[in-house]
Amino acid sequence: MLKLIGDAAGIVWQYLDANGPASATKIIADTDLNKVDVQRGIGWLMKEDKLNIEMAGRTEVISLK
Repeated sequence: MLKLIGDAAGIVWQYLDANGPASATKIIADTDLNKVDVQRGIGWLMKEDKLNIEMAGRTEVISLK
């Protein structure tokens, strides 16, 4: 399970690096990851202090630090 979550975090990081800030919904739509894996990947990256999450209206926008 740890490898799966780490892999998801890597995909999320690469997506944000290539595409810039995005919502979790956009990341899910544009990658092969499902909702749970994207959430786990975001959690991993937040724990490592690699992400910013800001509100844009009612949408959380995720970006790299």
